[in-house]
Amino acid sequence: MYILGTEIKGEKKYKIQTTGSDDLKKTEATGVDISHATVYMPANYLLLEELFKSLPKQGLSHFLDIGCGKGRALCVAAHHGFEKVTGVDFSQKFCSNAELNLLHTKKKFPTLQYSIINQDALLLDIPKDADCIFFFNPFDQFVMNYVATKILSSYKNNPRDIYIIYINPLYKNEFFQLGFNQIFYTSKLKYLEAVVLKKTAVKAKAQLI
Repeated sequence: MYILGTEIKGEKKYKIQTTGSDDLKKTEATGVDISHATVYMPANYLLLEELFKSLPKQGLSHFLDIGCGKGRALCVAAHHGFEKVTGVDFSQKFCSNAELNLLHTKKKFPTLQYSIINQDALLLDIPKDADCIFFFNPFDQFVMNYVATKILSSYKNNPRDIYIIYINPLYKNEFFQLGFNQIFYTSKLKYLEAVVLKKTAVKAKAQLI
């Protein structure tokens, strides 16, 4: 009942429709490879809000959700100050739902820039300005390792502080091995667990004259 209550309150608060779970069988029927994917389930609203409050108040600009589903985290990110959000999902149906939810969110935040990309995470190029990247355990260790490596490459090509919000962080070691540090941890109801990881931009040392 507690989870159901927070779902109802969250949907009303943010004026979006993102509830429900999906085993992706219909997505598979369209020819999409779901062998590395996990069941769709949106992140708990209270957990999302706590995670966003743990981030710096200023300085972050581009929120990227890899495995965005119906766009819940994208919409909540807009309510917490992000002016640019991008969602990626291999399900065309989810992408269409996310577009509709963001359209409603943009009515409250007219300057919001949003983009939804219907693409497999393995083919995604990490935007060079993405500084907060979100995962709700969207795929297995193989894909997570590959995506984490792509994030590191983006960091090297354009050094900046990068935050990773990771719910149900089964493969956070993939990020630890690449130099990310855990800066926040929370858990709720014994099974809702999440971390915030950070890769800090290394400032160039001033040359001695």
